[in-house]
Amino acid sequence: MELKRVVVTGLGALTPIGNDVETAWKNALNGVSGAGPITHFDASKFKTQFACEVKDFNPAEHFDRKKARQLDLYAMYALVAAKEAIEDADLENENVDKNRIGVIFAAGIGGLHTFEEEAGYYAINGAEQGPKYNPFFIPKMIADIAAGHISIDHGFHGPNYGTVSACASSTNALIDAFNIIRLGQADAIVAGGAEAAVFPAGIGGFNSMKALSTRNDDPKGASRPFSGSRDGFVVGEGAAAIVLEELEHAKARGAHIYAEVAGGGMSGDAYHITASHPEGLGAQLVMENALKDAGMKPEDLDYINLHGTSTPVGDLSEVKAIKKVFGDHAYKMNLSSTKSMTGHLLGAAGALEALFSVKAITDGIIPPTINHVEGDNDPEVDYDLNFTFNEAQKKDINTALSNTFGFGGHNASIIFKKYKE
Repeated sequence: MELKRVVVTGLGALTPIGNDVETAWKNALNGVSGAGPITHFDASKFKTQFACEVKDFNPAEHFDRKKARQLDLYAMYALVAAKEAIEDADLENENVDKNRIGVIFAAGIGGLHTFEEEAGYYAINGAEQGPKYNPFFIPKMIADIAAGHISIDHGFHGPNYGTVSACASSTNALIDAFNIIRLGQADAIVAGGAEAAVFPAGIGGFNSMKALSTRNDDPKGASRPFSGSRDGFVVGEGAAAIVLEELEHAKARGAHIYAEVAGGGMSGDAYHITASHPEGLGAQLVMENALKDAGMKPEDLDYINLHGTSTPVGDLSEVKAIKKVFGDHAYKMNLSSTKSMTGHLLGAAGALEALFSVKAITDGIIPPTINHVEGDNDPEVDYDLNFTFNEAQKKDINTALSNTFGFGGHNASIIFKKYKE
C-alpha cells in the first residue's frame, strides 16, 4: 500500500523558558536559561538545589477545583500544552471527524508527586490509622493518564494511549503517531509528552546516581553540553504537544502546515541500564534507521537538535555517533542542544525538541547551545563540529533531526522537512 504523507499542523508548549510556543521559542533563540533555585520543595539538604521549573503556572487559571483534584501536575502541564496545539490546528470544528482523531501522549515517570504524597502519608500514618488512600491516587499517578484526559476533554475517539521509554518517550509518541497516520488508521493525532519530576524523589533519585549537575552556585550556567566542565544534567519540567495530520486531510480543511514528517528511527543500546554505549553504537543505529525511513542520505540533513544532556559520557557518545553516520558532512551541519536552556524534560524532552526543530525549519534559524566558555574544552570532543555555541544562527533549513536517548538504552530519532507540494 502507498503510505500517506504526514504533516505538522499544530504546536503547543509549557516550558521552563515560556508558557506558550511563541515565548518559549523566542527565549530559546535568545539563549535564555530556565534554571534557578528549586521552589517546589525545600531542597536545601540536597546535593542539587536547582532545576528548570515552569514559572508562573497557576492551575486555577486552567482548571476548576473538581478537575484539579483529579490531576497530577504532569497531567496539568500536558492538558495545557495539548490545548494550545489543538487550538493552533483548529481540530475542534464541524469539519473534523473526532472518531479519527487520536491522542498519544508520553511520560517517562508520570505522577511522581502524587506517588510521593500518597506513599509518604501511609509511611507516616499507616501503622496507626491503617490505609487511607485518595481514590484518585492511581488514576492521577499512572503515566498514560494524560492521554486519557486530553481525549476526554476534547472528545477524540481515535487511538489513545501513552508511551514510556524514559527520555525517549515523547519521540516514540511522535513516531507512533506518524506511523498510524501514514497507514491510514487515523486522520490526525495529538502527540507529545509531559513531565513534572522536580520533587524530592526525582532530585534525590537522580542525585544518588550522580547524574545531576551540582553547580549550585551557578544554576543558569549548569547545563553546558559538550563543554569540558560539564558535570551532569539539569532536571526540567513541562510539556510539549504536536498535532500530526494526514496531508490531504489537512489541505482539505485549510489547515496551516508547519512542516512534513520525513521519517523516524528507533534502536536499543543493549549495553547498560543508564549509561549510553561509549562508542555511540545505539545512537548511530537510530540515526541511520531514521534516515533510511525518510529515504534520505546523510548529506541531505541540515540540522540536528542533539540529545546533549550535559553528561560526561552521554555527550561524547553522541558526538562519536554523529561523526560515524555523517562523515565529512557532519562538519557542514548545525548541531545544538536546547537542553542547555530548558534543562532535561525527561519524558517530555523529545516532543519539545521536535517542536524546536520544526520552528527552526519554518523560521530559518538555529537555536544555540548556551553556556560554552572559550577554552572550556573536552579533549575528546571535536570542536570543528558546529555546535552553534551561545548565539542563534540564521540558516535556510530544509531538514532537521531530533535525537532522544533514554535509560534502558531506548533510542528514538525523528526527522522533519520543509513542506513542499
